[in-house]
Parts: sequence; structure tokens; C-alpha cells
Amino acid sequence: MKTSSAVTAGHRGLEDSRIYKLALTGLFAALSYVVFTFLQIKITLPGGDATSIHLGNAVCVLGALILGGFYGGLGGALGMTIGDLFDPIYVVYAPKTFLLKLCIGLITGLVAHKIGRINESSDKRHVFRFVVAASVCGLLFNVIFDPLVGYFYKLAILGKPAADLVLAWNIASTSINAVTSAAAAVVIYMPLRSTLIRSGLFDRFR
Repeated sequence: MKTSSAVTAGHRGLEDSRIYKLALTGLFAALSYVVFTFLQIKITLPGGDATSIHLGNAVCVLGALILGGFYGGLGGALGMTIGDLFDPIYVVYAPKTFLLKLCIGLITGLVAHKIGRINESSDKRHVFRFVVAASVCGLLFNVIFDPLVGYFYKLAILGKPAADLVLAWNIASTSINAVTSAAAAVVIYMPLRSTLIRSGLFDRFR
């Protein structure tokens, strides 16, 4: 039976972990904003619209792998939404961006932590398989729903007649972003995980 001091210590440890994750959520939000805003290749489309090639989604996936689906997804969603708000072309898409990027994190976290339980495994092959699977699942969702939601968003809310033409470009750019982001997230996460374990910081994310 746990003593009151043990329960108190466990509660304090949980609170410290949440504070730590919230702080890192802010860090991932800043990182996703910088990557999305300053390291993107913007492609201007007919009707004054645009799409872009970027690695912002990689930050979202990486955050979910490290912090869990909610905190990681929230960091990526906040960063890229702020990026939209400061861009005169993308500003109208900010609500869509927040919802979709949060979902990328939630799906990635679900596969990695709830199904694969990567934080509880010391088997590198098992971890690698589920990191890849989680990254693919989260970004596959985005490949399907980003262009689809964007299409209906333009039609219903913005009333843009060029929605059909823009859809093809969005599918292409989102697919490229998914492949590059999945590869980047996996390549960065695996050595970063080892570094966190060696430094003793990994337990804070459990």
C-alpha cells in the first residue's frame, strides 16, 4: 500500500512532467513556425492562391513521437497556424491548418504510443517499425484530408471557382511534403531518442 508521501511524490512527478511537456510544446510550436515560414518553397497558383513544399509536418510528427499525440500535435498546429495568420495568402486557411495538423499529431501519437508503446520498449527494431508506421499513418491522413478539406473549404467558405485546378496542385504538394516529412521525422527521431536515453531525459516523456 502506498504511503501518503509516495502518492504526493508521484503526483508532483506527474505535474512536473506536464509542465515539461507544455514547455516543449511551445518549443515545437516555435520550431514548426520557423520551418514552415522560412524554409518553404511557395508555389503561386491561379486566382491568387498558393501551395508550398515544406517540412513543417515533420516537426509535428517529431513532436508527437517525443511528447505524445496531443502535446506534439498541438505544438505543430500552433506553429503552422501562426504561420498562416502572418501570411496574407494563407491567413484564411488558419482554422483548417490548426485542425488538420493537430490530427496529424493525434494519429501519430496513437500509433506510436498507444499501439506500439515505443516509450516502453527497448527493442530498437520494434521502435523503428512503429515510428515509421506512426509517421506514415499521420501523414497519410494529411495527404487525404488536407486537399479534400481544402477543396470544400474553398467552395463553401471562400467560393473560389478555381478549386478544381488548385486541388490537383494541393494533392501533389501534400504528397511530396508527406514523403519528405516522414523520412525527416524518422531520421531525426531515432538518434535523438538514443541521446535522450543516455542523458536521462527520456523518462520525462513516459
